[in-house]
Amino acid sequence: MPDLIQNNPVTSFSRGFYYPFRGLRLLSRYPSLLKYIIIPFLINLIIFSSAVYFGLDFFNRTVVQYIPHGEAWYWAILYYAAWILAVLVTAVLVFFMFTVVGNLIASPFNDLLSERAEESLLGKGAETAFSFKGFLRDARSTLLNELKKMSLFLIGMVLLLLLNLIPVLGQLVYSVAAILFTLFFLVVEYLGYVFSRKNYSFRDQRRYIWRRKFLTLGFGTGVLCILAVPFLQFFCLPLAVLGATLLWCENSRSSSLGEPEP
Repeated sequence: MPDLIQNNPVTSFSRGFYYPFRGLRLLSRYPSLLKYIIIPFLINLIIFSSAVYFGLDFFNRTVVQYIPHGEAWYWAILYYAAWILAVLVTAVLVFFMFTVVGNLIASPFNDLLSERAEESLLGKGAETAFSFKGFLRDARSTLLNELKKMSLFLIGMVLLLLLNLIPVLGQLVYSVAAILFTLFFLVVEYLGYVFSRKNYSFRDQRRYIWRRKFLTLGFGTGVLCILAVPFLQFFCLPLAVLGATLLWCENSRSSSLGEPEP
């Protein structure tokens, strides 16, 4: 009965949702991990501040001049509707700039954070001492993998935009598909650091995620909620990395139970 309750979709989704937030508790439990989040946090801060600055500059200098004006009453309605739409579009551009660029630059540091968090959770010491040369070697591979994931994500989002060309239902289908695709990307993005260390193929990753679809869907939703709250974005990268590592350690046949099954 307890297993039935734990594995039902609602409970699995709820557990997954709280994993990013449990990353904060993980930091308090293992303070030694704090030194691995300083650089990702600073990168996050710089990228987000730059994205907001250029987003506001783009809005004020380029977008505002194309918003229609007029003296009739209906022009006022069109003006405010266009203004709200322009704000939303600018916010989306800022979000994608922050997410894509920030994750790409911080990926080598996130990989190191995930590795050290896994060692702490499983009670293992570091297999190898930290060396800057080794970090640079691993960083190259991590950056290449990250660039591939980001490229696939951007291509997927562009292709999904074509759904808007379908009359009537196109925008509704696009909205749902874009959200689901983003949630899938967030799961692959942050669990990807563990997957990479375990040499999982993309097929194995999809199988792992599908077998835990409600759990990982909840995790992706939790990360998306953090990204949607102003100023919490600064903490999103380390919390999501720690949450994903914790999810893997608690829901995989790892450590003394053997390597996880996809």
